[in-house]
Amino acid sequence: MRRALGLATLFLLSVGSASADTIVLKNGQRIVAAGVREDAHQVSYQTPAGQMSIPRSIVARIERDDLAYTSAASSPPPISVPQIAPVRGYEDISKLTVHDNAIDYGYLAKLEVNAATGSAEAVARVAAAHYAAAQFLVAQGNIDSAADQYRQALIFAPDNVPLLLNLAGLYLRESRFAAALDPLEHAREVAPDSGVEPAAIAKLMGWAYYGSNQTDQAIKEWKLSDQLHPDSQVEQALAKAEKDKAEEEDYREGETAHFALKYYGGAAPELAREILHALEDDFNDIQSQLDYTPPNQISVILYTQQAFEDVTRAPDWAGAIYDGRLRIPVQGVTSVTPELAHVLKHELTHCFITQKSEGRAPTWLQEGVAQWMEGRRSSADAGALVDAAEQGGVPGLKSLEGSWMSLPSNSAGLAYAWSLAVVESIVQNGGISDISRLIDRTATAPSGEEAVRDTLHSSYDDLQDQTVVYLKNQYLH
Repeated sequence: MRRALGLATLFLLSVGSASADTIVLKNGQRIVAAGVREDAHQVSYQTPAGQMSIPRSIVARIERDDLAYTSAASSPPPISVPQIAPVRGYEDISKLTVHDNAIDYGYLAKLEVNAATGSAEAVARVAAAHYAAAQFLVAQGNIDSAADQYRQALIFAPDNVPLLLNLAGLYLRESRFAAALDPLEHAREVAPDSGVEPAAIAKLMGWAYYGSNQTDQAIKEWKLSDQLHPDSQVEQALAKAEKDKAEEEDYREGETAHFALKYYGGAAPELAREILHALEDDFNDIQSQLDYTPPNQISVILYTQQAFEDVTRAPDWAGAIYDGRLRIPVQGVTSVTPELAHVLKHELTHCFITQKSEGRAPTWLQEGVAQWMEGRRSSADAGALVDAAEQGGVPGLKSLEGSWMSLPSNSAGLAYAWSLAVVESIVQNGGISDISRLIDRTATAPSGEEAVRDTLHSSYDDLQDQTVVYLKNQYLH
C-alpha cells in the first residue's frame, strides 16, 4: 500500500496479514476481523485500536477467508490436502521418528531397509515415518528439507496420492508452480475416479496453472474440482479467474525473463516496453538487497481506469495494487514518470516480500520496506514522529501487524510514516541483511514480534525506542 500524490497505491495483503476471517460466536453473532489467532483458552484478533481477545468457550467456529489471497503468485494458496492414510501404530512411528525436537535418521534408515523388501506393511510404515519427518520440518520452516522427506517416501510408495498432494502443496507454498504440476499429474493418473482426492487434485492444479499465468487451464481445473466436490474457495477462485479472462481477452502481451505483461489495446507499446525495462531494473535491485529470487514470472496487467476498478474492486483512491499480479491503471500515461517508477518499485517490493515470507510478513514490515525500497525517507516527518512517540501517540507495532484497511486517513498516514521510520532504524543498525533475515523468519515465526526477537534480539518496545533514537540522531541533531 502506498499513499502519495498522484498515484496512490494499495497492496491487498494476503493470508496472515490482511485476510479478513469471520469469528462465529455460539450466540450467532459474527465478528469479521484480521489476524485471527486461537489457542485452548482464547481467540485474539487485530483491530485499529490494537489486539482484542475473547474467550474460546463462546466461539462456535472460525471461518477463514483464505481467498483474501486472490492469486497464486502472491502467497501460499488456501491449500487443503488429505492427510496420509493411517497405518497401524502411526502414533508410535511418529514418536520414534521425531523425538527430542529432532528427526531420528537412524530409525528412518532402518525402516527404509525393511521397506526395500517390498512388504506392503513396511512400505506403509516408512511412508508414515517420512510424512511425520516432513510435518516436523514444515513446522520448523524448513520447506526444502520437508520436500526431500516427501520425495524419499515416494521412492518407496510412488503412487501414494496423499504424499503426492502434500509435496505439491509445499511447492505451491514456495510459488514453484511448474514443479507442483509433476506430482499432481501423477496423482491424477493413479487416483480413483471419484471421491475427494480427484477434486483436491483439480483444486491444486488450478492454483498451479493460475500461478503460472495459464488462466484458461486454471479455469478448467477449478470447474472440474467444483463439479466433483463443491468448495467455496474454488468457487471464489473460479469467479476471479473468469473475470480476469474476460477483461484480458483482447489484451496485447509482452514478456521478459521475469515478467509476463498484458495491456489493453489503447496503451502504447512503447509504454509497455518502458514499464518492463523499469521492472527488470527494479527486479535486479530488490533481488540483490533482499537476497531472494521469485521462482516464476510475475504477471503485470496494465488497465484502463474503469477496467482497473471493475476487476480489482479497489477503493477509488487506489492507483495500483499487488494481489499476486501487478495491476496498474495507465490510461493517459505515455511514459514512465518518476511517480509511476516509484509505484512500480513499491508494488514489486510487495511481491518479493510476500513470496519470501510466504504471505506472513506483518503490514508494518511490508509497508516500511516497500517505502524504503522506492526511495522514501523520514526526513520530513522525523520531528512530528519523535513528538508523537514521546507523547505516546505512535501506534504500537503489534497493532500494525494486520490490516490497515479500516484505519482513518490520519491514522493511516501516521502508520505509513512510523513503519518507514522503524524500517530505516533497522537498516541503520544492522544493514539491509537484517531486513532480509527478518522477512525470512516471519514465514515461520508465531508472530511478528517473535520474528523480531529471533532476528534482531529486540522486543517491539525496544524497536520503537530504537527508532526514536535513530530519528533524533539522523535528522534532528
